[in-house]
Amino acid sequence: MKLNFNNLGLEEVPNLREFGRDIEDITFYNNRIKDIPESIFDLSNLTVLNISANNIEIIPRSISKLKKLRSIDFGHNKIKDIPKEIGNLKRLDQYLYIHNNQIEVLEDEICNLYLLRYLNVSNNFLRELPLNIGGLKSLVELRAMDNSIFKLPESICDLHSLRELHLKENKIEQLPENIGELKFLRVLDISENKLLEIPKSIGKCINLRRLNFRNNNIKELPKEIGNLKKLLEIDLRGNKIKQLPKSILNIEGLERLDLRWNSELEGVNWLEQLENKGCIVYK
Repeated sequence: MKLNFNNLGLEEVPNLREFGRDIEDITFYNNRIKDIPESIFDLSNLTVLNISANNIEIIPRSISKLKKLRSIDFGHNKIKDIPKEIGNLKRLDQYLYIHNNQIEVLEDEICNLYLLRYLNVSNNFLRELPLNIGGLKSLVELRAMDNSIFKLPESICDLHSLRELHLKENKIEQLPENIGELKFLRVLDISENKLLEIPKSIGKCINLRRLNFRNNNIKELPKEIGNLKKLLEIDLRGNKIKQLPKSILNIEGLERLDLRWNSELEGVNWLEQLENKGCIVYK
């Protein structure tokens, strides 16, 4: 059974007893609910729980009772802490959305969700990701934009199923040396950070399509970037790049290269060869 209580101006979760315990999917999107009642944790067959865009401040530890949950959306609330017990939801194999809250710390227990495919922790107050984030072995997409993350844990390189990594608007100064272990990565967005350099191992991320390093402090690119034969877009706007490696010419299918606002860039007349291949180059 699927129940939808969206956009009703509710201030509390209604009595659900009349529906029995057969509810599998329940949504309370865009209301004014402040508390999650214990009664909701008696819905033992629940697989989808969406209480996004409300005024929730606390996720009760009892959430661990919902053993069949596969998807959770608590985005756009006022949550400050994620209980450790969420790590007991071992069937959570779709998404966990906790973006746009006030979360300062993610406990390591969240890394026990080894079937989870999509995690969104953007727009919080995080200063770091869990040390054991590599335990999320099935993760396909990680969004941690608009936080205060200053360093990435080495174990992020163990996310071998990862396709998209979005880290825009943080305070990251360096990528892990083994970033090249993310061989299935297709999108890497680390724009609006404080990156100084890019590891040579980036050249092993052979499935990358889109690379966004806009507005960092990068001075040069490793020549290994020319190994990324599937790249379609590279955004390097607003850095401190002085020279580019000619190995970029090896990226036959490149469609867009943005170099604007790199005031010290010189010696790139050879970029005409890219333009002759159909690549749009912004200088």
